[in-house]
Amino acid sequence: MTVVAELHDAHGGTLTTRGGRRVAAHYGRPERVHRAVRNVVGTIEMGYGVLEVTGEDRVEFVDNAVSNRVPDADGRGVYALLLDPQGRIETELYVYNADERLLCFVPPGSAAALAEEWNEKTFIQDVTVRAATDDFGVFGVHGPKATEKIASVLTGPGSPDDPLSFVRGSIGDWGATVVRTDDLTGEEGYEVVCAAEDASEVFDALINHGLNAAPFGYRTLEYLLLEAGTPLFETELSGQVPNVLGIRNALDFEKGCYVGQEVVSKIENRGQPSRRLVGLRPEAVPESGSAVFEDDTHVGEVTRADHSPALEAPIAMALVEYGLEAATVTVRIDGEATPAGVVELPFLEGSARSRRLPRY
Repeated sequence: MTVVAELHDAHGGTLTTRGGRRVAAHYGRPERVHRAVRNVVGTIEMGYGVLEVTGEDRVEFVDNAVSNRVPDADGRGVYALLLDPQGRIETELYVYNADERLLCFVPPGSAAALAEEWNEKTFIQDVTVRAATDDFGVFGVHGPKATEKIASVLTGPGSPDDPLSFVRGSIGDWGATVVRTDDLTGEEGYEVVCAAEDASEVFDALINHGLNAAPFGYRTLEYLLLEAGTPLFETELSGQVPNVLGIRNALDFEKGCYVGQEVVSKIENRGQPSRRLVGLRPEAVPESGSAVFEDDTHVGEVTRADHSPALEAPIAMALVEYGLEAATVTVRIDGEATPAGVVELPFLEGSARSRRLPRY
């Protein structure tokens, strides 16, 4: 459940459910709010699930499970994946070293099940895993003025510079942790984490104190993420091998074994995966799963598509054969072959570049 429902109501928010959590879908006219975020700054309540991992062996335990190296220093974080034995992505997570504990941000609705699974695997290790989603409020701050926004409300340290690093300070009278994100919207980004009981006051401060920020919901976030070329867990990552998606920021090829590592390394050593992720500029918006053709040859499928408010045109992402060289393909829309130009991601350049952009 959202921790700031009364403020969503006050701003005219319409709520939706994601993974069992209630979050803001929009506040009316999401395309207009999108422009405010692209031009200045906006803030959104995030719907993460949260795991708390404690115990002397916490870093080693999580590091052995995930695809990236878990930092052993306080104030640092990493983006990582959990894979099955065939190298396919089961879930994504951000892991933050918060001194005596690790905090893992996972997709909505998955925290309780993952906590139970990990607790069953601790054996003799000194590790305790707890679903802690209800303990926290988490708010994203995105836009070319995001750094100025954070500076205008954060008391104590300066805003963090390195991706997925964080600092502790206060916003008004309330303690807050500020994380420099990996810029998934294609704009400068931060996430503000606070205690759930302080969330309403912190959210109000992020909107109204210092430099004003437009509140926005997940509909606007969907526009921003697609324009930025960011692959998402629900639409691109789930069930795929990470090499196919080019999300190299989630992989450490030098660390020891983890589930699925052998498959990932084998594809890496081969030099290229069988498919890759590209952008399309179709003449109309196709549905997810729509077939992509080069002449009469089926070469891939659309993963997601929308009408871009920034470009005022349809855009789509698609998984296609790795060797595809055609500048123009067709997409099946209502049974008709619709021309679509193949483009490299992102679709547009903002104040930052998503660190999840495909790299091959």
